[in-house]
Amino acid sequence: MRSNVGFYLKTLFGIICLFLYCEYVVYYVVLQNCDWPELDPKNEDPTVEQTENKPVKVMVLADTHLLGSRNGHWFDKLRREWQMHRAFQTAINLLQPELVFVLGDLTDEGLYCSNVEFDYYVKRFYSLFAVPETTKLYVAVGNHDIGFHYRISPYLNQRFVSAFNAPAVQMITVRGNHFILVNSMALEGDGCFLCKPAEQQLTRIERILQCSRGAYSGKCDSKTKLDIYSKPILMQHYPLYRQSDMECSDFDSAPHPIKQERFRERWECLSQEATTQLLNQIKPRLALSGHTHHGCTRLLPTGDGIEITIPSFSWRNKDNPNFGLGVFTPNNYAFMKCEMPKESTVITMYMLGISLLLLWLIYSVCTRTRRYKYKLR
Repeated sequence: MRSNVGFYLKTLFGIICLFLYCEYVVYYVVLQNCDWPELDPKNEDPTVEQTENKPVKVMVLADTHLLGSRNGHWFDKLRREWQMHRAFQTAINLLQPELVFVLGDLTDEGLYCSNVEFDYYVKRFYSLFAVPETTKLYVAVGNHDIGFHYRISPYLNQRFVSAFNAPAVQMITVRGNHFILVNSMALEGDGCFLCKPAEQQLTRIERILQCSRGAYSGKCDSKTKLDIYSKPILMQHYPLYRQSDMECSDFDSAPHPIKQERFRERWECLSQEATTQLLNQIKPRLALSGHTHHGCTRLLPTGDGIEITIPSFSWRNKDNPNFGLGVFTPNNYAFMKCEMPKESTVITMYMLGISLLLLWLIYSVCTRTRRYKYKLR
């Protein structure tokens, strides 16, 4: 009897160890390889004054796509949300970023869900992506949150803005580093209820930046000047205009033939007009985006800076999801992507672990059977 109890306990212990490793420990094993990138003196901007302030450490993710009641099976929802929760919380514990930015498509069905379900979305988001008091969380809106431009209503827009404190355009300044978040769907230039205020806010920010660097021809006062000028970091859901992902060669870039698919302006990326206007107004040193679910790094069309597209944070959209880590000072920055556990790797570990466990069970049963027969002789 005691041998049977011991056998069952060993089996249960093996199952628990396999489960804990694949659902908890693996995130620490993989993410402990990530660290903050180091600033390179060669990348310093000589036109911007150097400060003694410590660098700002920023974590960036995109396209969490929390599932809703229509498109998500309960197990699919449970699996993907647990993966994102564990990856995010492990990263927060290990890296302790000062700022976290989520670049749109927080929800999968936010554009047509009811108020009750949207409130549940908000609670789930802040539960899954909870941050300590020392970390500030900011979000940009995506098309799955309120819809593409043609179907956005004032009600849907305001519902998201109120729930996540995410206006169409906002500038966040931390120790001389300026992060500008923009609603990509508000850049159509058609004077609608969403676009006109966004254009006015961008014009105001443009004036502040020009006054701060001494390039504004009009009158400037204390309200239109920053304490420390630096080239801003542009963040939004849509990538800037590009024809396709063919020029993207990142390890997390889109596979063929998806990479060859031509982007539609205002659907897969910003229009050429909106891209030109935004870059002329903001003049960013770095542009960060999401939306495509795949990674990409390329030079800005102006040639003065780079754009990095962050892939989806969810296994549902990407086998090898990752997030961005940035270190910023007013005259320098460094940015890298941090790889998370691959879904295929975790599935392989489960299959291998179960196979080894089954082999051990078969061996144990056969051994016990032979011993029992030997005793009967």
